[in-house]
Amino acid sequence: MHKKCVIAAAVLAAWVSASARAQQQAPADAVVVTASPFDNHDELEMAQPASVLRGDRLQRKQATTLGDTLSSEPGVQSSSFGPGAGRPIIRGLDGPRIRVMENGLGVGDLSTISPDHQVTADPFNATQIEVIRGPSTLLYGSGAIGGLVNVVNERIPRGLIDGIHGGLEGRAASGIRESAGGFKLDGSQSADGNQSGLAWHLDGFSRKTGDYDIPKQQNPNDPNSATGRLPNSATQSEGIGLGASYVGSRGYIGLSYEDLSSHYGIPTPDNSQIDMHQHRWDSAGELFDPLPGLLKARFKLREARYHHDEIESTGEVGTSFKNDSGERRLELTHAPLLGWTGVFGIQNETSTISALGEEAIIPRTRNKETGVFLVEDATWRDFHFELGARASSVSRRPDDPNPARDFSLSTYSAGTIWNFTPGYAVAATFTAAQRAPTTEELYSNGGHVATGTFEIGDPNLSKERSKNLDLQLRKTLGAWRGKIGIFENRISNYVFAKNVDTDGDGIADRVDDAGALDPNGDFQLINYVQADARFRGAEGEVSWRPDVASGPGARLWGDRAEGKLTGDGNLPRISPARLGFEGDYRWNGWTAYGSVLHVYRQDRVAELETSTPGYTRVDAGLEYAMKLPKEQQATFYLRGNNLTNQDMRVHTSFIKDFVPLPGRSIVAGMRFTF
Repeated sequence: MHKKCVIAAAVLAAWVSASARAQQQAPADAVVVTASPFDNHDELEMAQPASVLRGDRLQRKQATTLGDTLSSEPGVQSSSFGPGAGRPIIRGLDGPRIRVMENGLGVGDLSTISPDHQVTADPFNATQIEVIRGPSTLLYGSGAIGGLVNVVNERIPRGLIDGIHGGLEGRAASGIRESAGGFKLDGSQSADGNQSGLAWHLDGFSRKTGDYDIPKQQNPNDPNSATGRLPNSATQSEGIGLGASYVGSRGYIGLSYEDLSSHYGIPTPDNSQIDMHQHRWDSAGELFDPLPGLLKARFKLREARYHHDEIESTGEVGTSFKNDSGERRLELTHAPLLGWTGVFGIQNETSTISALGEEAIIPRTRNKETGVFLVEDATWRDFHFELGARASSVSRRPDDPNPARDFSLSTYSAGTIWNFTPGYAVAATFTAAQRAPTTEELYSNGGHVATGTFEIGDPNLSKERSKNLDLQLRKTLGAWRGKIGIFENRISNYVFAKNVDTDGDGIADRVDDAGALDPNGDFQLINYVQADARFRGAEGEVSWRPDVASGPGARLWGDRAEGKLTGDGNLPRISPARLGFEGDYRWNGWTAYGSVLHVYRQDRVAELETSTPGYTRVDAGLEYAMKLPKEQQATFYLRGNNLTNQDMRVHTSFIKDFVPLPGRSIVAGMRFTF
């Protein structure tokens, strides 16, 4: 049952949903996926598996990191490096293979270099968060062979509104000692009979947490480790964003600015901290019917200045990381041609990254990628087809004496959706993609205190080649709805960090600060190597809601992923299987909800890796939405996280043995919208 329970439950859920045809109704609250090249595509109109977290579900799942916010979505888990850093992991793939974006452009941070580096797309003021599983490389860069996450906050308005709308939120939590608040305002000044005018946006937030409660010993193998609270786990973040657009009858053009800062502890024995800042400027615009044969032209620009200091326990700055990056995109949508409508365009992305100080494990490197792409779709009878191709060139230019590298990459994709009967569809997607090795995989050479590893790159690594197949069955109408899918991703020349065991005694080599072998050294030695790998698994969810306005609702979901080297055992830190249930009841403005998540024991481990126990997490909450005059609303909420105070360890985390997830916490807050 350990191996097959999630798949069996999802199959049963799909069978149950298929039997409930008597309650057909139109899809409710269909959400457009802004990361799709086509404006009218929601998550059910894309051949690739996609989902959108928004509204009440986003508010209830919101955590201090993006990875933790998404960690109850099928196929998505978190790298979980304490409360300050957590990057999304999709189907066992993480780091540079998952592209994280904000409003359709890359975040411009350094979270792919190390799991203790924070993602700069904060979920606090997000309108929705989109997840696309599987290779998503055609429009957004050659690296995203595992999927992408797009955080949408609508800082550049695309249309005019009447009056001023916005919201305020404040909350406090006991177990993580959180106090947080934020606001959002949108307005416009129209002219010419509301056909044109200026639209503007303003948002901001502040969040502070303390050293959080833990249920048991910090490190179960160390009787002298902390109990009660996790030392050095406090965080503090602030951000402000503003934007404005001129909106006309044929499109819009706008600008935005974001200032984000974060200071958080790394709860490892070294007790270091990170002080991070980012300044980001964006511009975007659309023009309808720009030229004969073109339906729309769209551009996006982004410039970001990222900097963080890694502060040692003495208070001294050990290492400073910087990333000056930019991205430029142009997309053109052509008119239907022989039944096909498509988007073609060009993308250019540049970055200069550097690290100065004790942990300068990478050289200063200038990176550049330029790609051209074409995506087409058409509908014939009950079938919807999608085709796409991308060609990219990638360059890495490190400081001497490291060798420069150049890569030519290509990606091809084909997908279809067959609506074989009203409310039911089968989707299939095949993608052949390539990825260039990153700066850290090529040029790393040094010790990293946060992960306790001494990393050695290989400047001769070749490009990865991925072949991915996705199959999904969907039920889209009725009180019962659901999706169940299977996937397989075979990657040639897969790059991974391998533990080194030179004497074959089953114990990973340890080295000193200079990389010399030392049984008592501070660092575990790892090398970046390549081998063929295979990822496969299943994920599914089914929901039941007879009445969208009131009464009961439920959701059952699960996932399982495997990652193996071809003929050579398991890959490290592969996500464990999970099974979750959520239920709620709505009545006269009141909503009561609860969830149970069971994470199975992960004993499919790599060489020199330890297994991780499973756990069951129980959450529950109560909300009351008070309707006020002039379409205003005040929502009061109270919820409990990890109510049974479980000791929860995350297998995908480098620091699972001495950083458990938070214990029981009670959250109280209020949202006001107008």
